[in-house]
Amino acid sequence: MKVQETLQLLEGSKSRELMTKLYGESHVGENTARYQELVKGYQQLFGDQDILLFTSPGRTEISGNHTDHNHGKVLAGSINLDCVGVAAKNDSQTIRIVSETYHQDFTIDLQDLTPSAKMAGTVDLTKGLLKGFLEAGYKVGGFNAYITSNVISAAGVSSSASYEMLLCAMLNTFFNEGKLDTVAYAHVGKYSENHYWNKASGLLDQMACAVGGLITIDFKHPAAPAVEKIDFDFASAGHSLIIVQTGKGHADLSADYSSVPQEMKKVAQYFGKEVLADVDEKDVLDDLKAVRAFAGDRSVMRALHFFEENKKVEAEVTALKAGDFNAFLENITASGNSSWKWLQNCYTTASVQEQGISVALALTEMFIAEKKRGACRIHGGGFAGVIMAMLPNDLVEEYIAYIEKTIGEGSAYRMSIRPYGAICCNDLL
Repeated sequence: MKVQETLQLLEGSKSRELMTKLYGESHVGENTARYQELVKGYQQLFGDQDILLFTSPGRTEISGNHTDHNHGKVLAGSINLDCVGVAAKNDSQTIRIVSETYHQDFTIDLQDLTPSAKMAGTVDLTKGLLKGFLEAGYKVGGFNAYITSNVISAAGVSSSASYEMLLCAMLNTFFNEGKLDTVAYAHVGKYSENHYWNKASGLLDQMACAVGGLITIDFKHPAAPAVEKIDFDFASAGHSLIIVQTGKGHADLSADYSSVPQEMKKVAQYFGKEVLADVDEKDVLDDLKAVRAFAGDRSVMRALHFFEENKKVEAEVTALKAGDFNAFLENITASGNSSWKWLQNCYTTASVQEQGISVALALTEMFIAEKKRGACRIHGGGFAGVIMAMLPNDLVEEYIAYIEKTIGEGSAYRMSIRPYGAICCNDLL
């Protein structure tokens, strides 16, 4: 579809309907304009081509903190912040990507997918995705893409996974006849981060961005994770999900992030297993003295968090299905406490005077204690970045004013769960 046709399509009723589902009724106008400006930007760079529109959301992790990499359970959702792209095949052996948000413009030769020595940055991540497609037996080809993103970077809402899943949707649409499912997307993203970024990530971020909606995932069999959509709208319970950016991101904390799965797996190794999902919690407790000597105390604490966090995910899903929102909130609080005390990922021990996460949690807990309503917890990988609060709608504006006064103006974001993951928008227009 040419540029002018696409611009007209964005003015139509189907576009308004899609924008409402993706961003909410009050944000239709601004996002329609956002897409239109992106189309015009593409045209200025590449001319009037047959283009397609794509979107891939960021994600919120509601529970299941650091469980996926040991094949545990999570509760997550796609959010109304996203990475949007305009793209077209270019009938060449090169891929050119222009990021309006990050002022990047790079070209990748499909004949050279070797990562850089640093194994970091968007170019390496993109090469890893392309290599992941090829390793899995899928096709790649040349295309141009013009991209924008409002997913907060390095803050625990998966800006990288959002980008990865956007490109997966493009490659799937252009070169693979839509044959890949969301699990395949997630494995390609994980491959890229593991092998081209040296990041020991699991599948949570990619799955939550790719699938869409509120979902629970059991990673016991990671080649085919069990995914279930949960039909629940937080708005129907009179609550809003808020994330607070506490300042410093976690982009330079890879060692802290990677230590979590490594230490959990060290406990599993004592029992001759690779991951904790294959270990019984009772066996750890029965042989605790020897496990501590073998793996270390922090490893044991993180392993106990894994076992108990899986139970909290199950309890939260049960509560949502039963409409017991108070029980759901109680488990959110318990999950947050476990991350803080047992998993120990609220700050980095490399710089103990930097504790933005801890400060934001303390302030939010004080607010909730006074109001006697709501819940909060760390959000995402941790050590720095973002916290999550679940608050009654009548307290949201007061909380945002309160937390931004202390943390910083513009630090709080009111989220909504959108029903779609990484998609080609034209399929729905």
